[in-house]
Amino acid sequence: MQKKQFLIKCGDRVLDLSHGPKIMGIMNMTPDSFYDGGTFQGEGNRVDLDRALAYALAMIRDGASIIDIGGESSRPGAEKISVAEEIARTVPLIALLRNNSDVLLSIDTYKAEVAEQALRAGAHIVNDISGFTFDRELPVICSKYQAAVILMHTPVQPSLMRWSTGTENGNEDILLRVSSFLAHSIALAEEHLIENIIIDPGFGFGKSVGENFRLLGQLSSLQSLGRPILAGLSRKSFLGHAITTPGKEIVPPNGRLPATIAAETIALMHGASILRVHDVLEAVQTLRVVEALKEE
Repeated sequence: MQKKQFLIKCGDRVLDLSHGPKIMGIMNMTPDSFYDGGTFQGEGNRVDLDRALAYALAMIRDGASIIDIGGESSRPGAEKISVAEEIARTVPLIALLRNNSDVLLSIDTYKAEVAEQALRAGAHIVNDISGFTFDRELPVICSKYQAAVILMHTPVQPSLMRWSTGTENGNEDILLRVSSFLAHSIALAEEHLIENIIIDPGFGFGKSVGENFRLLGQLSSLQSLGRPILAGLSRKSFLGHAITTPGKEIVPPNGRLPATIAAETIALMHGASILRVHDVLEAVQTLRVVEALKEE
């Protein structure tokens, strides 16, 4: 990959990946996300902005270079919410963070209206789980505001997705399926003159346990697409299945941190440029160990 592709322009800012990977901290402003849902809910089911701001600033102190803010859960079977509700959950925090920090801000949405309000409020990146396939107006908005984009592979909307514990999902090889999808998403972006693109294979989204591990072990193959790779592995269910004793219930998300660190280490060794994480401090330490090894 050429060095210029490690410099991602995010509006008037630059995400410099030329000196090593970065950490993206997750802020789910939702009541129903699989791990941290409800963390920032205040009275009357409203967002507690003071608590959310303190949490985000703590992640920044721990070493997060990007804060990714989402207002709608993307876990399998999650219910859709209105655009107005998603904006209410996310945009006030983006504006507040913009006034309290210089950190790069990402809006986790596939909806053009939400993205536009977030970019107006100070977001720099649009993180679209659908890779520009759910809302055809989203690339128009990203181009208009010169936002960087994260394009992820997902085969179906979260509300239609179901948990999978098998080892296969269809006859087509998962790597071919993901790389073909992402190549199409990149082409859609380029049609709208969007060049600052990060790709995400979408661990846990419509993939079996075996497929997730195959993707992880061969993550470097996606470098052929010529874009930095983001790995979102944090506390995912396929890790829970891997560490569960046969015959026992799956290890819940709050017990998956060691497995997450192991998976993130593998991702870094196989070319990931960004880790999207719940646990920033642990991810930063993981990154430092991997980078120390690469320097030897």
